[in-house]
Amino acid sequence: MRQSIWIGVGVAAIVATAAACGSSAPATPTTPTASTPTPTPAPGPLPAPVELATITIGANGQVSPSTVVVTRGGRVTMVNNDSRSHDMASDPHPEHSTCTELNQIGFLTSGQSRTSGNLNTARTCTYHDHNLPDAAGLKGTIIIQ
Repeated sequence: MRQSIWIGVGVAAIVATAAACGSSAPATPTTPTASTPTPTPAPGPLPAPVELATITIGANGQVSPSTVVVTRGGRVTMVNNDSRSHDMASDPHPEHSTCTELNQIGFLTSGQSRTSGNLNTARTCTYHDHNLPDAAGLKGTIIIQ
């Protein structure tokens, strides 16, 4: 009797294993679907050039707008609305030599603003926070036309 119980348990295990493995019929092949890439939005038009542009460092620690356009001879004012101080300077770090007029902005405490020198040469200037040179939110572009 014991032997027939063990045989029954063995047969049940084999049947359960076969059921779990599925049928032996070949699987229906599937055709891979091509993924549709998400298009990158085209950059919007640049703002009209102004004589004095204002860039604000927000409470979130990011500059806004990140790109401004000024006329030749124009200037840029940076306003620090963040709770921490920022030391704004021209690229590249640490030389700050591309647009030295921006270095007049320099160290801004919370609530402080300062204006650059006159940007007389048509070119593109980029800037950053000297103390946080890799912080993407504190980098921007000034186009002089």
